[in-house]
Amino acid sequence: MLVRLFRRHPREWGPVEWLAVLGLLALTAAVIALVVGLLRGPGPCGDDLEEIGGDCVGVTEGVFEADPEIASLIRAVADENARVRKGWEDPSSGPRIPYVRIALMMPFTADEHSAMTTDMIRRGLAGALTAQRQANSFGGPRYQLLMAPDGRNLDAWEPVVDRLAELSKDTSRPLVGVTGIPSSTPETRDTIRALTKLKIPTVGPVITSADMNSTYFFKTSPNNDQFARALKLYLDRNPADRKGFLVWDNRDEDVYSKNLRAVFERHFNDTYDLSDHSSNFIGSSGTAQGIPQRFTDAVQKICNEKSDTVFFAGRDQDLPAFLARLAQEGTCGRTSELRILKVGIGLEPTLTVDAPTRWLEEARATIVDASAVDPQWWAEGAEPKKALGRFLDGFHELDEEHELGVKPLDDGYAVMYHDAFTLLADAVDRTFTEINEDDTRTPGAAYLPSKDDVYHTLVIPSVSGRTCNSCLVGAAGTYGFEGPDANDQWAVCKPVPVVEHPRRPGGRDPAPVYRTYRGADADACPS
Repeated sequence: MLVRLFRRHPREWGPVEWLAVLGLLALTAAVIALVVGLLRGPGPCGDDLEEIGGDCVGVTEGVFEADPEIASLIRAVADENARVRKGWEDPSSGPRIPYVRIALMMPFTADEHSAMTTDMIRRGLAGALTAQRQANSFGGPRYQLLMAPDGRNLDAWEPVVDRLAELSKDTSRPLVGVTGIPSSTPETRDTIRALTKLKIPTVGPVITSADMNSTYFFKTSPNNDQFARALKLYLDRNPADRKGFLVWDNRDEDVYSKNLRAVFERHFNDTYDLSDHSSNFIGSSGTAQGIPQRFTDAVQKICNEKSDTVFFAGRDQDLPAFLARLAQEGTCGRTSELRILKVGIGLEPTLTVDAPTRWLEEARATIVDASAVDPQWWAEGAEPKKALGRFLDGFHELDEEHELGVKPLDDGYAVMYHDAFTLLADAVDRTFTEINEDDTRTPGAAYLPSKDDVYHTLVIPSVSGRTCNSCLVGAAGTYGFEGPDANDQWAVCKPVPVVEHPRRPGGRDPAPVYRTYRGADADACPS
């Protein structure tokens, strides 16, 4: 027909002939596009992810394009995932080993406005990979660590959650939980609500805003209120002149900073008169309009009022600029030392390198940080406890392979991402052991726990009376949970050290280490 069609004079063609030609051209173009696509490969986002706003978004077990500094770590996770898959589908020797999946939902790209820097992403990913490798070295089921990038601003979460919903229905290699969820933002709150609606247990390694709560959302980090209680213990022992000053980030979009400001005012306003002694600034994270990090007003007021205790209700990314501005004013004639109180997962390395340390000396100031970790735990000459020691062995191997940067442990992200994955993996192992001990099941079959089974294991109280029967023995300490919705699913009995920088010998009365207590009783936690 086509031969006859092309032999005819074009002026004789009717609608049918023209449609046939157009269809042929469209088919040819589609074939060419398919061939070119096959020759080029799956593209920078791979087969599983889509490009949204310049970022690869979705859920994958393989390699995709992200920030160059974390490319080798992504490859290492993909290699471990492939090894786990092969152990079930085509083991070279020995029995087939079943596996489950845990998704790591967080940004894998960053810019100057992102809540997570590239270094934070790299350390968090390294901590999760360390935990995955450890879990896969033990008996029981194996673990894939699915990477679930949700955009550098956490705003591309919906397609990720949709894909996680699909994966949660797979019973042969079930999705049993989600971790990551790195920053207290409105988008994070929406993500948590959506995952809870799907009944997927989720663990936040570094969430600290005390109002980030949902039934299926567990937090291994202390929250801002608990950090403030640790600082209160410190200040009760070291009151100085109680001339306080509050510096706060005024961005409406930052849930973390708003919550921290409210917590500081609730705990310290009466003693330090913060309502009459404060200044605000625009933080550098997020998309707020205006020039960020303007600290002139705050520093001048601190100097004029001879403040000795500053409460910083902002993100660590903005603190170096504040220290630099303080250093320009020097000591301002103060006869006492200025203490800058902050909270956080750890001491961000950008605060302790040479320049900020020099600025602190010039301003005669010290950072006092209520933290989830203490760098002294792994300092030279320290003797880490069993769980921390295992983590350090695995992490140092990764550091040698992937060059994880300056002081890669001090900000606490690697430690807490390790503990969050380990919490889910421990719950899987406990559940797997229990359900496969059931005599009524088919002999020789291995039954894998579902997300629902894992959730019901997580809400079994792990602290009972003066004992800790099923607590998480993590790199950041031994701690547990209280049961369904108890304590809003925040960890209990988690140690909260108060860390000073620079560390000054003598002169202070160290406070006892605060633990995220069960209720108001400071003696409620097992020793």
